[in-house]
Amino acid sequence: ALKLTLVLAGLIALAALAAPASAVRYGAPDAGEHPYVGLLVFYDESGAPQWRCSGALIAPKLVLTAAHCSELNAGARFYTTEQVNKTTEPGYPNSGGIAGTAFAGPNWQGGLFLPDTGDVGVVVLNKAIRLKSYPTVASAGYLDSLATKRGQQDVNFEVVGYGLQSVKPELSAIKDRLKATVQLVNLTSNLTDGYNLQTSNDPGNGTGGGGTCFGDSGGPIFHISGGVHYIVAVNSFVLNANCAGSSFGYRVDRQEVIDWVNGPH
Repeated sequence: ALKLTLVLAGLIALAALAAPASAVRYGAPDAGEHPYVGLLVFYDESGAPQWRCSGALIAPKLVLTAAHCSELNAGARFYTTEQVNKTTEPGYPNSGGIAGTAFAGPNWQGGLFLPDTGDVGVVVLNKAIRLKSYPTVASAGYLDSLATKRGQQDVNFEVVGYGLQSVKPELSAIKDRLKATVQLVNLTSNLTDGYNLQTSNDPGNGTGGGGTCFGDSGGPIFHISGGVHYIVAVNSFVLNANCAGSSFGYRVDRQEVIDWVNGPH
């Protein structure tokens, strides 16, 4: 089985300010709405499973995720079943799914160095997954124009992933695909500065239906317009170990990120 303790230990080893994000909290069952969002398992060079994250299939063989998930630049597996466990995915986490190779973005430095964490990665699958449609990576500057036109309080996003449901009083880690609504908080603070998207992550305080936690890392943050799901960021980090307060995604609506994601790997 995957060792979640390794992921948490890694969080502790990082700067106290920022910890990688992982799962959708207080979310609703996805119910087939996002078949291109899957659970990713990452392996070391020996093939031993190390941790799991979330990711979005943006082309038949290309999955978008976070660099802190894909940083080993080794093997990975992509599971698209909505409930991923030993009964629904034979061999998980050592086999099954679609195998591929992970790549971390060129600006990833092995830790969350703010504000430009470089926290974007991809997995190139060995076998194509053919779907009727795929989400669209937002164009350069998409978030800036969105915030300017509509005002921050009016901008909603949808987060989708397979992360933890809670940390305290005990870990809750069902491997189900869940979705939740969050709101835009900030694009221009010292923590964001044009590289990160800060969203609400505190259900029950009038800020929406959910948030992210450990396990949702690399999962997509969608803005939906005209029926199209635009990926504006990938889940990156939260500010405390209880997955409360604000959450942050690494923006993919930047030209250098778009070029790398769509380029050769």
